[in-house]
Amino acid sequence: MSQPQKGVCAEPNLHAQYLLLNVVDDESDVIREKLARVLDIFEHYENEHFEAMVTGVVAVGAGYWTELYPGLIPEALTPFPQMQCEDRSAPDTTTDLFIQIRADRLDICHAIGIEIMDLLHLHVELVEQTRGFRYLDGRDLNGYIYGADNPRGMKRREVAVVGDDVPEFAGGSYLHVQRYRHDLRRWQTLSARQKEQVMGLTQEHNLPSAEQSDSSHCVRASTLGPHSDLPSLVKQGMPYGDLNEQGLVFVSCAASSQPFKAMLHSQIYGNSEGDYDRWLDFTSAQTGGAYFAPSVPFIRKRGVQ
Repeated sequence: MSQPQKGVCAEPNLHAQYLLLNVVDDESDVIREKLARVLDIFEHYENEHFEAMVTGVVAVGAGYWTELYPGLIPEALTPFPQMQCEDRSAPDTTTDLFIQIRADRLDICHAIGIEIMDLLHLHVELVEQTRGFRYLDGRDLNGYIYGADNPRGMKRREVAVVGDDVPEFAGGSYLHVQRYRHDLRRWQTLSARQKEQVMGLTQEHNLPSAEQSDSSHCVRASTLGPHSDLPSLVKQGMPYGDLNEQGLVFVSCAASSQPFKAMLHSQIYGNSEGDYDRWLDFTSAQTGGAYFAPSVPFIRKRGVQ
């Protein structure tokens, strides 16, 4: 059984740092070697600060994969599924690399980020960096529990990781990353009943609401498979923000790229009756990227000079 990167199936942390990077030279052999050293940085901090519960993910963009790892391509690695319907959109801003750093200590997240950029800075440009944080008892900034439908325990691996039936990429994971910006001022003008209509759940206990409809967020953004009560992806995102801008960094990990595409289509285009995800009236995707996070052995083997 191949070893996935630890951050793919990790349980939630208190802090995160999300790095979006573009490679600025054509020294692919150097990049491959340095990505293996990024894994060493994660391992070092995990061992030195075990109480911080450090996890990390290194993922390669759909458009950069063949340049970095010529030859075999992960079967479901396709460009981000850019979508537009009325004023709802999911833009494609995929970068060459995506690195997720998570820990229960903000200073450790920061220190890891500094070391990674020191290692890569000659070869990449930092397109965007976003700090995520745990909000209250694991809620989005709209007050609702985030990722409550995530699989638990060993089920996370079953959902998030490519199986051994695909030996070349076993242990890998398909990642989709979006940064959403929320309009919380508008959201807070709604009554509790109106919020339940939008989300389809009660805010305090996350139970199905009598106000739920086909346009409720919990219905349109459901990750349940068509013939399974097991979710089809693992959500690894976290809220972000300051006093000027707030939102959510959405990160999904799955054994295929199809579950995310199906979920996004359901949210933006809706069903045949035109019932789209009403939560999209209060938040909008600013970025979107499709990536593949290879297994640890895959990165290490191809990182040897």
